[in-house]
Amino acid sequence: MSSKQLNMVQAINSTLDLLMAENDSIILLGEDIGKDGGVFRVTEGLQAKFGSERVMDTPLVELGIVGMAIGMALSGLRPVPEIQFQDFIYTAFDQLVNQAAKMRYRSGGEYHVPMVLRTPYGGGIRGGLYHSQSGEAYFAHTAGLTVLSPSNPYDAKGLLISAMKYNDPVMFLEPKRLYRSIKSEVPDEKYSIPIGKASMVHEGNDMTFITYGSMVPTVMNTVTKHSIDADVIDLRTIMPYDGETILNSVKKTGKAIIVHEAPRTLGMGAEISAFLSERAVEYLSAPILRVCGPDIPFPYRLEEYYLPNEERILKAINRIQEFR
Repeated sequence: MSSKQLNMVQAINSTLDLLMAENDSIILLGEDIGKDGGVFRVTEGLQAKFGSERVMDTPLVELGIVGMAIGMALSGLRPVPEIQFQDFIYTAFDQLVNQAAKMRYRSGGEYHVPMVLRTPYGGGIRGGLYHSQSGEAYFAHTAGLTVLSPSNPYDAKGLLISAMKYNDPVMFLEPKRLYRSIKSEVPDEKYSIPIGKASMVHEGNDMTFITYGSMVPTVMNTVTKHSIDADVIDLRTIMPYDGETILNSVKKTGKAIIVHEAPRTLGMGAEISAFLSERAVEYLSAPILRVCGPDIPFPYRLEEYYLPNEERILKAINRIQEFR
């Protein structure tokens, strides 16, 4: 199987290219995604290849982008709307939560919304409070929405291919900090990564790290640099998350640290902590710890203090090791 070293932008672009060549019903739409290829150039070259009717520049109206995509999906197409920054999605929140997510349920399974909504999210570009938010918990809280977040180019391709097979709406959250900062070997051929299955990216016995998206490299760099004997779980699917893999690991290690850059209160860390408290309390030998973003707006100039980093992860490791 042939492959190339690609960054995440290249992996997503080439995957969309591959899938669009195979399936004429796939339509891309969003702000500046055509001629300009989007703010981060993820769709660069696709309008020139497939035409403006399949790669559509839209007005700056997120509600309209998502609403039009829902209509396309209900009409037999497979739209891939892009929201320029995840922060802009909230004007389309009603369309996502009350329409797309509930269509199959409210119609008794008669109608489906096979739509994959792509959007960059999180910090890493000093975009400040309107361009750096991590709102995955809003969408994970909504029955009917599947929420994915790849942490590397290989997973980005495999998860996107799987998402495009779904008959219900998928939120495909792309950590913008990882767009060009890492590369991995990506096969040229099609392959899929199962939705709802986490990846064990490092194995150990002393503790379990549960993380996803942009925090996977941060946790891995800390664990390898300091020779931490830990399991590191990359969720890949935020909802429905892989509780079985989490539970099996924590039963083995007895300790859990959850790391994400979204705010701490009512984030995914809180959900996973509750899950472990209910299902694994007899195996725990230390408190479940969370290393997260603080409950404040995302700052312009102080990203390094807002985002979880090696120092904060090491503090959690030291604290949890006190409970040997």
